Amino acid sequence: MLSTSSAAKAFGILPAYPSQYLYRTPLRTYRAVHRAIHRGAGRHMAVADAREGSSEKLFSFGIISDVQWAPIPDGHSFHGTPRYYADALEKAKKAVEGFKAHDVELVVHLGDIVDFHAKQHGKSDQALADIVECFDGLEKPVLHCIGNHCLYNHPRHVLNDRLGIDMHKGDSNASHSYFTFRPPGHKHAFIVLDGYDISILGYPPGHPHHELAKSILDKENPNEEKNSNKGLEGVARRFVKFGGGLSDEQVEWLRQELHACRERGETVIVCCHQCIHPKSCVPTCLLYNYDVVLSVLQENADVVHATFAGHAHSAGYHCDEFGIHHRVCEAVLETKPGQDCYGIASVYADGMDIQGFGNFISDSYRQSSVAEAATAAIE
Repeated sequence: MLSTSSAAKAFGILPAYPSQYLYRTPLRTYRAVHRAIHRGAGRHMAVADAREGSSEKLFSFGIISDVQWAPIPDGHSFHGTPRYYADALEKAKKAVEGFKAHDVELVVHLGDIVDFHAKQHGKSDQALADIVECFDGLEKPVLHCIGNHCLYNHPRHVLNDRLGIDMHKGDSNASHSYFTFRPPGHKHAFIVLDGYDISILGYPPGHPHHELAKSILDKENPNEEKNSNKGLEGVARRFVKFGGGLSDEQVEWLRQELHACRERGETVIVCCHQCIHPKSCVPTCLLYNYDVVLSVLQENADVVHATFAGHAHSAGYHCDEFGIHHRVCEAVLETKPGQDCYGIASVYADGMDIQGFGNFISDSYRQSSVAEAATAAIE
């Protein structure tokens, strides 16, 4: 696990745009695999047919990721992927309209609500104000994950305040950004993780979590530019400066929260900006200590139904051997103008159906007896 007991020397300045080092699998590859899974495995069902003879809907929630709003002209990533900055806010507004039309009880935004370039153009405050106003129009709880682009623009304490994280934590004096949200009247819990608890970005130089992140990168990434993972192979490619992980304290908090959810008879949905399972994304987008977090979740697979992440910009999915569904969501920023990019999850006693709009893939995630069997085997 990542411990705050290690320390390293203070780090330097924020580099140029970090996403240039992010390799992505084309979205069409995931869509092709996704269709093959639907045809062959039989575990996933078309959403239109998924509810035949099943339970009644309990509630619904909205999902959206990587809006990365910046009031600037459109651009491209380092790899040439178009980035539609000018349209991102309008897509977010359309998503909010869709969420309201479907009367969701809450919305999850999986991080990177504003973009690095807003800071480069001196528009960080405007960008955050615009997007907060947009989501405030929902008049329902919005659960925000902290992303790297959020932290490029604003310090953590500002984000915790403006994004309602302090309110959900119930303790504005605590500096972290992880919390649990329980929709009233339902036996479900949303555990929102702080993937930048241990990171160069998450805290200023001199803070133990910043210094630990620096020592990890110094050890694991030999490149002078730590946003580059050149020469690293496999899951080691996750050790980049625009990544991060959970502290020991947060891992223990997660374990205790899952135990409490079991005692309360709750089903858990875990949300994080970075990805948690290595088969759901390219290695660059994984949490530093994804293996530790995944182990904790799998030890509690009887209560954990699914994880949702962003960061990768392309869709990804894997159902692990314990029956936990791991979904990586599409980025608003890279969705073509005129096309939507959000999902609405309808929750049932035996799983959830996701209705995707525009670029957002639809799917159906059943709660599997595999999870119960795996947990029994561990015990």
